[in-house]
Amino acid sequence: FSVEPGQVLGIVGESGCGKSVTCLTVMGLNDRKVATSTGQVLFRGEDLLTTDAKRLREIRGNEIAMIFQDPMTSLNPVHKIGKQLEEAALLHNDMTKKEARARSLEMLKVVGIPHATRRVDDYPHQFSGGMRQRVMIAMALINSPDLLIADEPTTALDVTTQAQILGVIKKLQDEFGTALIMITHDLGVVAETADEIVVMYSAKVVEHAPVQEIFSRPRHPYTWGLMGSLPRLDVNVERLVQIPGQPPSLLNPPKGCRFNPRCEYTMSVCREAEPPLVGDASHEDACHLDSATKEREAASLNEVLASGAAV
Repeated sequence: FSVEPGQVLGIVGESGCGKSVTCLTVMGLNDRKVATSTGQVLFRGEDLLTTDAKRLREIRGNEIAMIFQDPMTSLNPVHKIGKQLEEAALLHNDMTKKEARARSLEMLKVVGIPHATRRVDDYPHQFSGGMRQRVMIAMALINSPDLLIADEPTTALDVTTQAQILGVIKKLQDEFGTALIMITHDLGVVAETADEIVVMYSAKVVEHAPVQEIFSRPRHPYTWGLMGSLPRLDVNVERLVQIPGQPPSLLNPPKGCRFNPRCEYTMSVCREAEPPLVGDASHEDACHLDSATKEREAASLNEVLASGAAV
């Protein structure tokens, strides 16, 4: 997949499907002693998988930044917020400590930290979960990166705070023209923020399309399961769709299509051959079902969701 400046790409899938590992690989944060990465990660034509450690340190936090899903473990508990922000600015810029502090205060105000002048000298434990996540956003954007990766940035936050955090990220992304990769298992989040969606299952991309296409014409049975499991407030759905079984082990994945043990549409070919990701630039999927069946099942799913009938 690819992401362009100013674009939002959502990566969705169950826990353990490889979303975070993929983006940690982009950042060069997988331990090369215990992990092997193949293929290419091209950033402005430079392959990050073959880039040396020194160059990766120059890129991380400067040209590419990441918001991790747990701000309490990402922030150093024994250093003040201001010091951690200043360190990120000083590491990649030729500026004085005074200028770095001014930049830190500016970013805290931008992300909506009240009384930033006073709170810049507080420690992480003195902030709520939502405020800590705002600090992480400020740290990620302090050097105006070209690519921002947000790894489940609303995890463990209440719905009101979630909406505020997503609003801050989107506002700043629009302001800076940053390319954004949003990792989540929540289709509601990507529906509100993404331009394109990548659906992952068992470390494979199974569907990739613009957000409207995914929600109006999903083509993969796994995507149908994710769509059917969305709770609705506008209609009375008696029972949500359940995807049977459990995700497979990545150490010993099933032969053929990795979703076949859980798929009600499984055919003999699904157990033998792994389906390639095919389609055009507007919609790709990896499924052996014929196009007519995919269209019919997508339409049927949309009718069920629209009517609120029990599944």
